[in-house]
Amino acid sequence: MPQPLDAQALDQLFRTARTYPRWQDRPVSEAQLRELYDLTRFGPTSMNASPARFVFLQSAAAKERLVPALMEGNVAKVREAPVTVILAHDTRFPELMAELWPHTPNVAAMFAADPPWAEMTAFRNSTLQGAYLILAARALGLDVGPMSGFDNARVDAEFFPDGRCRSNFLITLGYGEPGALHPRGPRLSFERAATLL
Repeated sequence: MPQPLDAQALDQLFRTARTYPRWQDRPVSEAQLRELYDLTRFGPTSMNASPARFVFLQSAAAKERLVPALMEGNVAKVREAPVTVILAHDTRFPELMAELWPHTPNVAAMFAADPPWAEMTAFRNSTLQGAYLILAARALGLDVGPMSGFDNARVDAEFFPDGRCRSNFLITLGYGEPGALHPRGPRLSFERAATLL
């Protein structure tokens, strides 16, 4: 039976984990990114649809392609981070459903008959997968900096010119610079955010 994680693991994943704006000059290897994806892919998605697509920008040249789409406050974050991930969703994910959800043979046709449902499924579940990537990164000893603050249309034109994928948000990855952190922002209490029925 699964057992609760110990306090140190919970701290690393949640309680002391932070969103980093600055990064140490320490690389993140392709092997680490493959291990990161290997954990992320096991997070649950609706009908195992797995619509998220991950573009890992490691080289300076790749990051510079992203810079024109960024708000000014995010440029240094992307340039300094060892890796920036473009989290996107595949608008044609139903094409893979026969492989991913084989016990419902007509599921691709069901999505084709209801484009708003397909889009909602892609967006919602890719967002979930982005959250899984954040937790997987922390579990592997990496720090993260998820962010909005960019022009999605420009990102899509640059990185997904065929229109198949659409960007959602960005995640910088690496080893954060602790001295750059601000005090942690407040969080809502259970009583203010939750309802027991």
